[in-house]
Amino acid sequence: MNILSYIIILYNYLLLAYSLSIGTIYLLLNALSFARIVQYKQKMTYTDLKKIFKFQNYKPISIIVPAYNEENTIVDSIKSLLQLEYPDFQLVIVNDGSTDKTLEKIFTNFSIRQVSFIPFYELHSKPIRTVYMSHEYPTLVVVDKINGGKADAINAGINIAKNPLITVIDADSILERDCLLKIVRPFMENENIIAVGGTIRVANGCEIIHGNMINIGISKSWLARFQTVEYLRAFLFGRNGFDVLNSVMIISGAFSCFSRDALINIGGYKEGSIGEDMEIIVRMHDVFRKVNPKSKITFIPDPVCWTEAPERLKILRSQRIRWQKGTIDSLRLHMKLLFNPKYGALGLIGFPYYVLFEMIGPIIEITGYFVFFFAFIFNLVSTSFAIAFLSAVILYGIVLSILSVVLEELSFKRYPKLSDLFILFAAALFENFGYRQIITWWRFKATIEYIFGDRGWGKMEKKGFSIRTEEQK
Repeated sequence: MNILSYIIILYNYLLLAYSLSIGTIYLLLNALSFARIVQYKQKMTYTDLKKIFKFQNYKPISIIVPAYNEENTIVDSIKSLLQLEYPDFQLVIVNDGSTDKTLEKIFTNFSIRQVSFIPFYELHSKPIRTVYMSHEYPTLVVVDKINGGKADAINAGINIAKNPLITVIDADSILERDCLLKIVRPFMENENIIAVGGTIRVANGCEIIHGNMINIGISKSWLARFQTVEYLRAFLFGRNGFDVLNSVMIISGAFSCFSRDALINIGGYKEGSIGEDMEIIVRMHDVFRKVNPKSKITFIPDPVCWTEAPERLKILRSQRIRWQKGTIDSLRLHMKLLFNPKYGALGLIGFPYYVLFEMIGPIIEITGYFVFFFAFIFNLVSTSFAIAFLSAVILYGIVLSILSVVLEELSFKRYPKLSDLFILFAAALFENFGYRQIITWWRFKATIEYIFGDRGWGKMEKKGFSIRTEEQK
């Protein structure tokens, strides 16, 4: 047997060890998440949020919504946000140089008028053209600015925002009406909290009328169904598990809440960032843990934001390429956290996990598939090894996906129909045969592109909630 054969065999065993390791880590995270969700549910059972906010001091919130070419969803989104349950909030819509009718539709539906406004802060952003307010909706502020990207738009919104807490959501997302009450609670309980993330769920298949969630359901698109299971897996046990370890590395840009002072102190969102939602969280860990080791970024599973998932492969591809490049960019900028004990479990567990399994994982997996099939074809590995390898790659994935659906049913039960649960179980099974491999290939491609300097990801496309609702009728 020559040296090349030995290398191929060794690489196969290393790949098997890698697959078993990541599967075991996910199982451990699942166990931690289950225990935490049980504890959280018990706590919330005896908590009346409305009474807490009635009799305790609460912090007002400014909701910032960066919007670029959102004419299909912007009106329903604003109407939905204005109906949120919270004692005192300001809604800041930032029109980031849209080229469609986004601003025109806001004019038509909300009677906004130009006002004189001096920004509270000086975070860097592209110039603001005009600030508008509505006489019908006094909590609504609309900022019209030159296009600069999502991070830039959020910074402009922070400059205008007046309240001590900042919630950032996507313009095409729908918040459950009590979301703000839930996501603010950690700030009331712990003065060391600087950021809180909530759960994101797939809205495809749900009935949404005028920005309000009427009925929760499952999309007829298998592509959206696979993503539904993915989101359950990522949030119910991924984020939950890392929160137990105080190692939350990302809270979704679609729904997040921050201390305004913390955002100002670190200079806001990074200009030109590919993955602004992850980069700002890692930077917060970096900056604030030096000043106050008790500083905490946390995740709570109950406040839910519903968002549209891509139903076309082309759009999904663009999304996942962006996510992968954003992950690499965020980790690369803060590599000093890797194995750094000054950052506790984040430096010793959380950051290494993301580097090994999220950043370079796609390279290991894709090259591993090719090496494995080459070795199997040329009889360099035994049948028993091949079975063990496929079991680690496929069966572990199936078990973890099914566990995420089980965890959803045991905890929050957002899907009331038994048929929906059967569909989710089927999606948890079938996503491991093709879908996961395609996602891995796109992440691999994104990693190679990033290495060679290509930091673009294409354009996203949204159908709009109103359009999808009409299609379901």
